[in-house]
Amino acid sequence: MSAHLARLIAVARGEQPADLVLNNARIINTFTGEIEKGNVAICADRIAGIGEYPKAKQVIDLKGKYLSPGLINGHTHLESSMLDVGQYARAVVPHGTTAIVTDLHEIANVSGKAGIKYILDCARRLPLDLFLMAPSCVPATHLETAGAAVTPADIRAILRWRNCIGLGEMMNFPGVLFADTNVLDKITAAKGKPVDGHAPGLSGKNLNAYLAAGIGSDHESVALAEAAEKLRRGMFIMIREGSSEKNLDALLPLVTDKTYPRCLFVVDDRSCADLLRDGDIDAVVRKAIRRGLEPVRAIQLATINPARYFGLKALGAVAPGYYANLVVFDDLTDLTVDTVYYRGRPVARVGAPLFAAYQCPDNKPVNTVKVKPFTAAQLRIKSLGESQPVIEVVPGQIITRQKLAKVKVADGYVMPDVSRDLLKLVVVERHHATGNTGTALVTGFGLKRGALATSIAHDSHNIVAVGVSDEDIIAAIREIETLQGGLAAAAGGKVLASVGLPIAGLLSDEPLETVVGKVERLEQLAKELGSVLPAPFAALSFLALPVIPELRLTDKGLVDVNRFRIIS
Repeated sequence: MSAHLARLIAVARGEQPADLVLNNARIINTFTGEIEKGNVAICADRIAGIGEYPKAKQVIDLKGKYLSPGLINGHTHLESSMLDVGQYARAVVPHGTTAIVTDLHEIANVSGKAGIKYILDCARRLPLDLFLMAPSCVPATHLETAGAAVTPADIRAILRWRNCIGLGEMMNFPGVLFADTNVLDKITAAKGKPVDGHAPGLSGKNLNAYLAAGIGSDHESVALAEAAEKLRRGMFIMIREGSSEKNLDALLPLVTDKTYPRCLFVVDDRSCADLLRDGDIDAVVRKAIRRGLEPVRAIQLATINPARYFGLKALGAVAPGYYANLVVFDDLTDLTVDTVYYRGRPVARVGAPLFAAYQCPDNKPVNTVKVKPFTAAQLRIKSLGESQPVIEVVPGQIITRQKLAKVKVADGYVMPDVSRDLLKLVVVERHHATGNTGTALVTGFGLKRGALATSIAHDSHNIVAVGVSDEDIIAAIREIETLQGGLAAAAGGKVLASVGLPIAGLLSDEPLETVVGKVERLEQLAKELGSVLPAPFAALSFLALPVIPELRLTDKGLVDVNRFRIIS
């Protein structure tokens, strides 16, 4: 180590040749917000200096292109891409993402610590820094059935793992407010490290109480006033722009000369198709620039700001001693990526990865879908009277609204009403073959026929399906059971198309491009069945998440999130 440091100093002083010098760069200085012209000398995996460095083993003339620190996605769930880890890296690294922060609570809800270790083992062989936030809420609540549990003792152990930098999003905010011992033990275990929040709509004294527990960030604000209050009370605000959660337009006015150091861009959940076609965190930066944010400021929110919040001291800047994780942009209008460097080595060029996807062969979590046999009778919705609670999907958001609607009833059971977009929603437990089945009505999908189903159902990832008939819903669920996880569309009692996700029922074992092609085919079929949502499977995946207001469905029943209890 000391020999490496001595050489780094010698290169910085110009006494020894650099391994690589990037000449004639427009360097984006994330400390000062400036763009400065210069040359960057690299020694092994670190930046040695900025200035004139004629001694070099290799010199690359950037010809005035922009040189930025590698982008940092400060809150994301790579499982939502449906890609195995190596394919995920192939998707995001060419877009300039060289580091991500994730709690891996999706795979943890299915496979516990073993699932987390699988991801981490694969990631160590890839040109992408994966920083783990210990998953704080596995399961997220007592209102659903998960495949595993992460206890306070597990949290203390995980916090000692390499590259574990803090505690992941504390979704159980009622547990914080009412001082649940299990919740507080997890927060206490992370003392001195970042603790991420998850507090949709929380304000006033309840917000004060949540922050008093030591929680430092939030990515769930959907309104400017909500985010502003959280910012004033000391939170770092993660401005989210994912595939189904789009908050940038509402929250961007929060970013000013006074507030920007405590704001950062994140994607939370982003589909494989969006990653391939539009990009990762670069897409959020690009959109912010189009909306009028100054380009260097936008890049700061995806580099130095997350690095400072998470304490990633060698990332987020082009500066001596920092890791040589760098992105060469052709321009700062559309952020076209020329080359990506990871630890001083080129790893992507003109949108193409220069590395192979690695897949761990030994500890892959498979065969995780276990469904107890069920019949159409178990999918019936018992009538509660003339009106029935309905889950209303909010386009572009993951919040839902609770409404009452007059319903059709036959023999004491509620019937879907396609003419009014009142469809049947079903959640089937798939971890322990308990036979738990939740049923409810949902509006907002617009299906005229058929059914959609997925084993991606945040956060416990039971099977969730929406459809106009029991026959089609059952066909789609059976396909997912056969595939050991995935997405499916059915009509006329037959499966039209599907995507297998055999790794924990969440991730594909196929190449990026193959998965995207299959997912896009399913999305097109959903439109042909009448879906009016741009990302119907993503929207479906959140309808079983009982920590986001207002009304959700789990395998245990219909959940009123505001009252945090099952209502039917």
